[in-house]
Amino acid sequence: MSADPVRVLVVDDQEVVRTGVRGILRERYGFTVVDELASGADVVAAVERTAPDVVVMDVRMPGIDGVAATRALAERPGAPPVLVLTTFDDDHALAGSLRAGAAGFLLKGAPAEELQRAVRTLADGGAWLDPAVTARVLDGYRAGVPPASPGEQVDRLTPREKEVLALVGAGLSNAEIAATLVLGEGTVTTHVGHIFTKLHLRDRAAAVIFAFDHGMVRPGDPRPHA
Repeated sequence: MSADPVRVLVVDDQEVVRTGVRGILRERYGFTVVDELASGADVVAAVERTAPDVVVMDVRMPGIDGVAATRALAERPGAPPVLVLTTFDDDHALAGSLRAGAAGFLLKGAPAEELQRAVRTLADGGAWLDPAVTARVLDGYRAGVPPASPGEQVDRLTPREKEVLALVGAGLSNAEIAATLVLGEGTVTTHVGHIFTKLHLRDRAAAVIFAFDHGMVRPGDPRPHA
């Protein structure tokens, strides 16, 4: 990734949370908080105005919540990825956020370093699912999407595509997958496109779900690093 700071928009109705996130995502650590919002109502306008690389968003807010704001962003071409922050008992809302297009979720009590890694991963095009609640959230996600068709089988993929999908499921970006498998990033991008087409996957979050469902990744597995 570039040496430029990762530009972050923070959306949370609690000022203490926004202050904490801002303290963790400081310029000295390679981040710039470009704006803060207390509601999801102004997220689209703020994104257009500030051009963040990542939106860090609370899932529970009065008025326009994180799910609705994520859906509104996902409908716009070129929208930045959304990392949803949540408490331990918000599985239903988190599943809704994934269906709306969020690229990852993280518990509010996670260590500062984990929030930094999650934001960087999303900025690099990856996904991030907090292992502490992943299994429960995936159950909620599956309950709200149509069942997989018989054609959505792992054996439709080449051996290399299976390797790539497993790493997508582990949350790696295309650049990290390229480094791990010693491939060009363009080659990885092509593989990911073929995977999405063959398995009829809407986005990277859906690819993560597929990888979990087919045993390529298990909740709680350590995230590999390139």
